[in-house]
Amino acid sequence: WQTGLMDCCTDCSVCCCGLFCFPCLACQVAGDMNECCLCGTSVAMRTLYRTRYNIPGSICSDYCITMWCTVCSVCQIKRDINRRRELGIF
Repeated sequence: WQTGLMDCCTDCSVCCCGLFCFPCLACQVAGDMNECCLCGTSVAMRTLYRTRYNIPGSICSDYCITMWCTVCSVCQIKRDINRRRELGIF
């Protein structure tokens, strides 16, 4: 991952969006990944992203993070998408 799970200070706008309008952020992530808007918070979305960019981890860790840190999980994916866009690799 380009940022840690709870690196909210690296992009405060993403974290504020996740905190105050979580469904909007989830839809943005799903849209960025060309998936259904309802999939933005799923374990499958996190696993798909991690697999696509060869990020180490497991489905078990994706499940645990998604279940207990849902907002942080989606924020981390969105921050990573933004960073990869800046680098031109998304």
